[in-house]
Amino acid sequence: MVRTATAAGRRFCRVRVVDVPMSDYNRFSYVLAQRNNAAGEDIRYLRRDGAEGIGLPHCDYWLFDSRKLALMHFTEDDRFLRAEIIEDPVEIVQHNYWRDAAWHHATRRDEFATE
Repeated sequence: MVRTATAAGRRFCRVRVVDVPMSDYNRFSYVLAQRNNAAGEDIRYLRRDGAEGIGLPHCDYWLFDSRKLALMHFTEDDRFLRAEIIEDPVEIVQHNYWRDAAWHHATRRDEFATE
């Protein structure tokens, strides 16, 4: 799906904020990211201490076309509960800002491995 969509001009990108050393799940995701990047997605990484240093929130969310926000909710032990769709334009703009700040400070997957 990513390959077809990017070939048609759509953009898929994300920043993963991770602790170092990475958890088993983040290492697993890191390996899979190579395949997604090869299909046309641009996955980048940002250390959690770096994210905190630039004031990014400690939450997981997805932005779709910079207009739709899905805020992820997890249990105390990091099990996924649900995605909350946010339609408030002010909140969406704030999350776009955080996305752009994270993107500016993030590192491409292969470069992150050498840091």
